[in-house]
Amino acid sequence: MAGRGSRLRPHTLTVPKPLIPVAGKPIVHRLVADIANLLDEPIEEIAFILGDPAWFGDEVVESLKKLAESLGAKASIYRQLKPLGTGHAIMCAEPLLSGPAVIAYADTLIRADFNLDKEADSVIWTKKVDNPEEYGVVKLNEKDEIIELVEKPEAFISDQAVIGIYYFKEVADLKNELQFVLDNNIINGGEYQINDGIKRMMADGKVFKTGTVDEWMDCGNKEITIETNRRMLGFLAEGDEKTVSENIKMENSKIIAPCFIAEGVVLKNSTVGPYASIGENTTIENSNVKNSIIQTNTLIKNATLDSAMIGNHAIFDGNFTNVSIGDFSALK
Repeated sequence: MAGRGSRLRPHTLTVPKPLIPVAGKPIVHRLVADIANLLDEPIEEIAFILGDPAWFGDEVVESLKKLAESLGAKASIYRQLKPLGTGHAIMCAEPLLSGPAVIAYADTLIRADFNLDKEADSVIWTKKVDNPEEYGVVKLNEKDEIIELVEKPEAFISDQAVIGIYYFKEVADLKNELQFVLDNNIINGGEYQINDGIKRMMADGKVFKTGTVDEWMDCGNKEITIETNRRMLGFLAEGDEKTVSENIKMENSKIIAPCFIAEGVVLKNSTVGPYASIGENTTIENSNVKNSIIQTNTLIKNATLDSAMIGNHAIFDGNFTNVSIGDFSALK
């Protein structure tokens, strides 16, 4: 999670992308919890690969430590100070790379219910897609084993897209191959890639299987993040996660489910929802807000918002309908 999330600016100018909330919870918190539920076994340690301490500072580190502790695990913090690719990022946590491990990109959310094949040397999590030519996909043999990774194939290879979550029965095997990649300066797209380590493992006869997820949700830019928030709220409405705090104040207002409404929210003469996420201590007056993400300590007045994303400590007063406002901004 060392990247700056430039496609989600201005929100990522002040908050690292994996900590942007979706349905009231930071992206990386949801991802780690979902992976833990799928593994269905104790997790000993969670390593977070962060960028420059000036950007990923003490507050970020503390939140990640609490996340790990909530799952009964120890948190380890490693730094990737230069954007040298996924393979390089993994090797930044080299001291931890032994035994069974899951590696995941921190800007993806999933919904899945499958039995992880822990007899395979590795499992690459995939999603069936309608347009495989736009993704990196897996090529399978007659045993449904992965024998090749193909990036944006022009001819049909398979419809199973790689989503960026991997299980390794012995992650030291990947470490050894990535060390070879680094030592021999094997670069693709200007970076050291995890795929080059994986391809070397395949060439060595390691068995790779797929684990297919039901839902794969990206948080790449504002529009996609809004859609992911919408889909996640829909999933939560089907479960038992509490999404509307009891500690809110309402005056002549209405909430249309599904929504996430945090503690301390004040609603006056407003309608919120469906598919709205409202952060702590935000006030909404004389407004209609749906299909939007409003973060903490923000004031919304006289607004009709749809597909909006507004940061922390912001003020919005107006009749704009599709906006993207960063932290500590004001439109009056």
